[in-house]
Amino acid sequence: MKVSELARRAGVASSTVRFYEDMGVLPAAAREPNGYRDYGAGELARLRLVVALRRLGLAPVDAGRLAALCMDRGEVDLDLAPLIETQRAAIERQRSDLDRLESELTDLELTVQAAGRARHSSEGNAVSSKPIRVLFVCTGNSARSQIAEALLRDFGGADFETFSAGTEPKGVNPFAIRVLKEIDIDWSGAASKSVTEFIGLPFDYVITVCDRARQSCPVFPGSHNSLHWGLEDPAEVEGSDEHKLEAFRRTRTEVATRLRPFVELARRARQEAPTPA
Repeated sequence: MKVSELARRAGVASSTVRFYEDMGVLPAAAREPNGYRDYGAGELARLRLVVALRRLGLAPVDAGRLAALCMDRGEVDLDLAPLIETQRAAIERQRSDLDRLESELTDLELTVQAAGRARHSSEGNAVSSKPIRVLFVCTGNSARSQIAEALLRDFGGADFETFSAGTEPKGVNPFAIRVLKEIDIDWSGAASKSVTEFIGLPFDYVITVCDRARQSCPVFPGSHNSLHWGLEDPAEVEGSDEHKLEAFRRTRTEVATRLRPFVELARRARQEAPTPA
């Protein structure tokens, strides 16, 4: 077969085949009397393998080397085993990042909808000068909701009045205090609180940050918007203190990622201009 057919069947451009040949990734096929290269089933199989390995993240030379070993010797060079494992780990990280991004986008969409409802409910009414009241709820009120309360107080300033509570309060996790201290927020005086303390109080937004709290969160009377941000519990991570600390840092980052657009959307829903950074 000609190079154009080889490239088409492998799903690449003809220039890619020539590039691989020039780099030595693919051996150059024999030439016919008319000067054209003649490719057979073996070259097609090798090219397809190279393309597959490249999609996994291997460099051209490494992909060519592994393909040659598989095609010519029927075995894998043990030196490439760590490389393959590295690529597998990278793929898992990318998959995890994509899942997290999808979750963040879903939360952002719901936040936009909640802000729209708040704006609609305030149409025709005078702009309130009162702070936007927000309650974060999780199970223990020890980590996620505490971090969310601390960050919103920092991000939102005087525009927000922020609280947090738990369906089964059990004390503030020391790692939550540590990761907040890293960004100059002193949270050493915080305490866990029960959601029952807030029953009957008015809120603009009630935000649950764990699935269990969402299921058992009591109904708060009055007009408010309910949101759910599903965050993994960093307190459930096992291992060394540094490993646990990294989990709490990830939670801090994830909460901040959701809070920044929420702050601006909630302000606009209240018909207030965003506070300059």
